[in-house]
Parts: sequence; C-alpha cells; structure tokens
Amino acid sequence: MESLDTKALEDSLNTVTGKGPAVEEQAAPQMSTEEEIGFHKGAINTLVAERNELVKMVANVEAILQAHLKRLKELGVDIGAGATEQKE
Repeated sequence: MESLDTKALEDSLNTVTGKGPAVEEQAAPQMSTEEEIGFHKGAINTLVAERNELVKMVANVEAILQAHLKRLKELGVDIGAGATEQKE
C-alpha cells in the first residue's frame, strides 16, 4: 500500500476550508448586462425544471409509501405512532 503525503493533503484541505493560506481569487470575466441577465434567467429556468422533477419524485415516493402502508394495514400490521413520527 502506498503511503500518502499527509502534509500536502492537510495543506490542501486547510486551504479549501479557509484555515490555511488564502486561495488567490481569480478575477471573474466581465459580462455585459444583457449577458448577465441571460445567465441568471437560464439558471432560474434550469433550477425551476429541476425543482419540478424533484416534486414529481417526491410524489412518486409518497404514493409508493402509502401503498405499502395500506397493504400492511390490510395484513393486520399495526404501524402505529412509530411510522408517523418517522414521517415528520
């Protein structure tokens, strides 16, 4: 097994976490106002689409969860307060 250079690893981690020497910030390229507006609009559109997909996924998980709970109830298994506490 190879030995790790722990000093270099610690220095790298400390730089990222801000405990070590500061990382030189690179100057962001300048954008025109129209470009910046387009960038932010594009980001919002992407994030809204991602959020909508996440909502669909949560709805699917909830439907499957309810189906399992219903079947357990049909089989006479008392789910009781334990399942309710976990849901919250």
